[in-house]
Amino acid sequence: QVQLVESGGGLVQAGGSLRLSCTASGRTVSSWTMGWFRQAPGKEREFVARISTGGSITSYGDSVKGRFTISRDNAKNSVYLQMNSLKVEDTAVYYCNIHPPNVAFWGQGTQVTVSS
Repeated sequence: QVQLVESGGGLVQAGGSLRLSCTASGRTVSSWTMGWFRQAPGKEREFVARISTGGSITSYGDSVKGRFTISRDNAKNSVYLQMNSLKVEDTAVYYCNIHPPNVAFWGQGTQVTVSS
């Protein structure tokens, strides 16, 4: 079983930046594509970004393309999300998971709140 713990969220003004981290325990995640997802109040959880096992291939949701960057450090069993030029509509709880996600791996997430 894998435990995923997200951190790095907080309150930031529009236009600011945050860097989220996701650290896995229980087993290595280096053999899995990893992803970031988010869920805003009253909305369905949505895909944000994903990264291949080696880190060379990434893809992003249309709403974050050009502003967010996903990366990973397999030696640290961790995945990161650099978020720049944040917008109010980026406010959500952010989660990491394998991609496609495994329902058993969802963690508590980390809250990101962007103020205007």
